[in-house]
Amino acid sequence: MLSPQQIDDFNENGYLAVDGLLDYDLDIAPVIAEYQQLLDKLCAQWVADGRLPEAYSHLPFERRLVEVYKAGLDYAQAIDIALPNAKVYADTPINVGPAVFDLLRSPRMLSAVESLIGGEIYSNPIQHVRIKAPKKYVEEQDKYNSLLDKTLWHQDVGVGLEEADDTQLVTTWVAVTEATVENGCLQVVPKSHREGLALHCTPGQLSIPEQLIELEEAIPVPLKPGGVLFFHPLCKHASLENHSDDFRWSFDLRYNPIGQPTGRPHFPGFVAQSRLNPDSVLDDWREWAQLWLDARDRLAELDAVKVNRWDDDDPMCA
Repeated sequence: MLSPQQIDDFNENGYLAVDGLLDYDLDIAPVIAEYQQLLDKLCAQWVADGRLPEAYSHLPFERRLVEVYKAGLDYAQAIDIALPNAKVYADTPINVGPAVFDLLRSPRMLSAVESLIGGEIYSNPIQHVRIKAPKKYVEEQDKYNSLLDKTLWHQDVGVGLEEADDTQLVTTWVAVTEATVENGCLQVVPKSHREGLALHCTPGQLSIPEQLIELEEAIPVPLKPGGVLFFHPLCKHASLENHSDDFRWSFDLRYNPIGQPTGRPHFPGFVAQSRLNPDSVLDDWREWAQLWLDARDRLAELDAVKVNRWDDDDPMCA
């Protein structure tokens, strides 16, 4: 559980960084192994399809991603743990493996989350993995893709629908590799959660216009592998650009009290912990994976679904 001082700091500042919260061997290493196996399968398929000249199996994980990206392949969606906020097809890729499911249900994570929102915990489906390439590799067409390039300023409540405005949401940003200023760690504006919801604009990447951000007050939040940054849904945050030679790897996972709206009703969440009704907890990763595959089938039959509230009428969005 978080300490009383940590809880006070979170409520005061709108965010809390906790290095060493997760156990590297139990929480992080299995995820890395799962993604290495996933990349093996993806590269083999891309080679078979003639889209990749070789599998690059002799290269380390991150160097293989460089070659995949240089070949023009969209690895970001292929490795993500949610469906895109765009047209979904019957074969849109998504990674719903057991190690990711275990990370979502890590007892170390859930204990900390319980300190902030109570013991009835729902895994919110607004979630992503971000394995971001060094800036020097990012192509012009991907500069607004937050899974590949930097994430622009936003508030997490602003990227969901109005139904979740009063939801007691908490975001947990997990460092898989070390997150530094050089390789693009998150930055936050302390106490910005007290200012209400800011305007978000949709051209390119959904984001808050920079003139509404107190840039001089923004501070970076470096983390070691296994460290977690918790932040309030109204906390303004963004990532820095990755100017290192290595990929920066993180997950952003969200939780809210059971029964409260998630902000993405077309995506499936699940009960991660319940003190009142333990039998309601989902503990089989296959059932979780099937929830996402069923959602993909449903969404593939639709032209589009509403994913945000913004219409860009404000002059600041011009």
